[in-house]
Amino acid sequence: MNFGILNYAVLFVYLAGMLLIGAFLSRKQRTGEDYFLAGRNMPWLPVAMSMFASVTSAVTFMGVPAISFSGNVSVLAVCIVSPLLLPILVLGFYPVYRRMKATTSYEYIGQRYGRHAQYAVSALFVLARLGWMGTVIYAPSVALVIATGIPLWLAIILMGLVATLYTALGGLAAVLWTDLVQFVILVAGAFWVAVSLAVAVPGGLECILDTAQAAGKFDVWTISLGTMSALAVAVSFFLHMMQEYGTDQVTVQRLLAVRNDKGVARAAIFNACTDFVMIALLTFIGLSLFAYYRTSGALPEAVSGKSILPYYIMTALPPGFSGLVISAIFAAAMSSMDSGINSLTTVIQKEFIAGIPGVRLGEGKDVNCARILTLVLGLVATGLAFYAARVGDIIDAFFTFMSLFNAPVLALFVLGMVSRRASFVPWLAATLLGIALTLWLQNTVQAHWVYYFPFSFSVTFIVAWVLSIVPFRMPNQQPAT
Repeated sequence: MNFGILNYAVLFVYLAGMLLIGAFLSRKQRTGEDYFLAGRNMPWLPVAMSMFASVTSAVTFMGVPAISFSGNVSVLAVCIVSPLLLPILVLGFYPVYRRMKATTSYEYIGQRYGRHAQYAVSALFVLARLGWMGTVIYAPSVALVIATGIPLWLAIILMGLVATLYTALGGLAAVLWTDLVQFVILVAGAFWVAVSLAVAVPGGLECILDTAQAAGKFDVWTISLGTMSALAVAVSFFLHMMQEYGTDQVTVQRLLAVRNDKGVARAAIFNACTDFVMIALLTFIGLSLFAYYRTSGALPEAVSGKSILPYYIMTALPPGFSGLVISAIFAAAMSSMDSGINSLTTVIQKEFIAGIPGVRLGEGKDVNCARILTLVLGLVATGLAFYAARVGDIIDAFFTFMSLFNAPVLALFVLGMVSRRASFVPWLAATLLGIALTLWLQNTVQAHWVYYFPFSFSVTFIVAWVLSIVPFRMPNQQPAT
C-alpha cells in the first residue's frame, strides 16, 4: 500500500511534537524528585489521562477489536470490572503508598516483609515490564508495515528510538504531558473508526448487531478452558487490573505525582469511566469490522487478527485521516513504552543502584544516571520487540509475561494486607511452583490466555498462605500492620 505524503506528514508532526515536549521539559529536571515524580505536583486530569494511555497499549487498541472480530464479546465484562475495582484501589492500596511518601510501590513490600522480598518483587517487575514493552513496540510496528510496506525491523527501531529519547529528556513530566496528547489522539482515532464503520456497513447499527448475533458472538456464557467466557474474563481482569492499577509501578508512580488525595480519587474515577467507554467502543469496532467484511467480501485471505484494524484504516479511510488513526496506534504504543521505561528506571535506580554500598547519587547526578539508564532500557526493550515478533500472537505473549511475573507480585501484596502470618520464604516457594504450573497450563493443557493470570495468582496465593502456617521469618522483616 502507498502511505502517501499527507499521511507521512501527519505522522511526522506527531512524532516531532513528542520530541519537542521532551526537550522543553528537560530543562526542569533538576532533582530525582523532579525526574521520577514530576515534583509530586501534577494536576489530576493529565495523570488520569496518562494512566489510561499507558495501560491501553497498542496491544489493547489492536487486540480488543481482533478479539471481537475473531471470537466473541466476552471482553465487555471488563467494562463492569473496572468500576467495581475502584473502592479497593482508592480506599485500600493508594492511601498506603501516599502515607509512606513512597517513590515505588515496592517500598511497601520492603516494610512488610523485608529487603529480600523488596528486591525479589522489584526484579519480577523488571522482567515483566521488559517483556511487555517488547510486545507494545512490536504491535504498532506491524501496523506500520501493513500501512507503508517498510521493513519490520525499521518500524521497530523507529518506534523504540522516539519514545526512548523524549522519555530520557523529560522524565515523568514528559511522559505525563505526552500521554495527554496521545490520549486525545487515541480516543479521537477510535471514535473516528467507529463512526466510519457505522456509516460504511449497509444497514448500519442494526446490521452490525444482527450479523454478530447470527455468528454467535454474543454466546459468552459457555465455560471452557479453550475459549473465552464472560465469567472467565471478569475474574481474570479483576485480578489483572488490581495488579496493574493497585501494585504496578507504572500506575502507582503516576498517582504518587498527584498533588493531593482528592486528586488521586478523581484520577482513578476518570480512568475507570474511560475504561468503560473505550473497551465498549473497541469491541464495537471489532463487531463492525466483522459485519463490514462479511457484507463486502473484500478481505484478503492473509489479513486477519491483529492486522485487521490497520488494514481497514489504510483501505477505507481517506488520506490524512488514515494517517491520524495510524498515529493513534503509535500513540497507544508510545504511551505504554514511555511509561514502562520511566517506571523501570525508577525501580532499578531506587531499589537496586541506590542500595549499592558506596554509591551516592546527589542532586544532578541522579538525573544524569536516570537518563543514561533510560537510554539503555529503551534499547533493550527495542531489542526485545524482535523477540516478540517471533512469539506470534501479541495478546497471548502479553498475558504470558503478566501471568508469569506479575500475578505472583499481586499475591504477595494481597497476602500482606489480609494475613499477619504471611512471610517471604513461603511466597518464594509458591512463586516457583506457580510459574512452573502456569507454563504447564500454557504449553501442555493449551488453555486460553484468559486463564493464565488467575491460575498463576491462585496457585501462588493459596500455596504461600498454607506454607505460611510454618513460622518462617527473614532478617529485618517487620510484623504486619
